[in-house]
Amino acid sequence: MRNLLQCFVAGVIVSVALSSAAFAQTSAKTFEQLAREHCGSAGQPGTLYQQLCADSTPAPPAPKHDVSGAYTGSIGATPGVFPPLTPLGEKLFAANKGTHAVDVAVSNDPLITCDPLGFPRNSVFEVRGLEFVQSATKVFELFQYEKVWREVWMDGRALPKKVGTDDPNALESRYYGYAVGHWDGDYTLVIDTVGTNGDDTWLDNDGHPHSNALQAEERYTRKDHNTLQQTVTIDDPTIYTKPFLLGKATFKWIPAQEFEEQLCIPSKAEAYTNFIANPAGLDNKK
Repeated sequence: MRNLLQCFVAGVIVSVALSSAAFAQTSAKTFEQLAREHCGSAGQPGTLYQQLCADSTPAPPAPKHDVSGAYTGSIGATPGVFPPLTPLGEKLFAANKGTHAVDVAVSNDPLITCDPLGFPRNSVFEVRGLEFVQSATKVFELFQYEKVWREVWMDGRALPKKVGTDDPNALESRYYGYAVGHWDGDYTLVIDTVGTNGDDTWLDNDGHPHSNALQAEERYTRKDHNTLQQTVTIDDPTIYTKPFLLGKATFKWIPAQEFEEQLCIPSKAEAYTNFIANPAGLDNKK
């Protein structure tokens, strides 16, 4: 049950970290302030991330056009501020029952049954660690949690259009979408993504929805050899009234370049629901 309990305990920790009360307090803070706060996070004492981001030893300069390598991070990114929803967005949001508002036993969060987090939720929640592998034509982005990987084309191709629509030539929506990337200067990798599956995935633990029309921009800036800064911005006019910052985080280079294995296992999730979550939910109603 260890991996399962890690999954749900981590979810509770991040649920607190991503609470609405924290949005306004954190949105204006610098990356340096956020990194210091994450180092001192009571929710993750003694982690490799704490040790590395608390190290004040000067790091070598960042290599140009190179983010390759494995990095460790906090459990989740520091969130931005959600703008007002459209009428459709309000309807969808009302139907989602996140674990902030209800017991796990009655939540319809896809994570409860270990369904894919999908993008962009997987980039700001349960991240813990990520790795980039660069080739001549593409970058692979690998995520520690659930061992998920994404393919980012760097050959100058355009993003596909009308993904998930009734157009006979349109591609189908995917959990992790379709991504292309380019360099902004020497140290910032920009990744643009479309075609994510809005029917089966959320943006956060609260159940904020998104549509298949969502467009996301990730920016990964390598400040020095050991420090990688991330921002994730989304534009989804079907659901939200304006574009907004979904989250930002700081990652640290892992000296050993190795990940832990962290999985959400369906059979153990079912056992957790049947023997822990459901009985606890019934007790809370008495």
